Amino acid sequence: MTIELAKKKCIPCEGGVDKLNPEQVNFYMTMVQGWRVDGDRIAKRYVFKDFLGAMAFLNRVASAAEEQGHHPDFCVHYNQVDVTLWTHAIGGLSENDFILAAVVDGLVED
Repeated sequence: MTIELAKKKCIPCEGGVDKLNPEQVNFYMTMVQGWRVDGDRIAKRYVFKDFLGAMAFLNRVASAAEEQGHHPDFCVHYNQVDVTLWTHAIGGLSENDFILAAVVDGLVED
């Protein structure tokens, strides 16, 4: 299911739509592994061998986010990258957040 979600394209959101309800969030959470719900956001920590690995991953995330037109918040702690997603325009989660979560998961290299 994650692969199918990652093949989707984010739809621009300027507001005016409802954020996902808890049942919808739970449904989408089954499609992304390792993410956690944090209020009206989802978050995940990625751990790499070193700082350069973390930054290389983050560069891939930046390119994918720009391509999708949906941008995560992130924080780097040496070899760790914390990624947080939510749809700012609606103050909560939309399908776009789960699409980008699946895309980001696919950017991790061994």
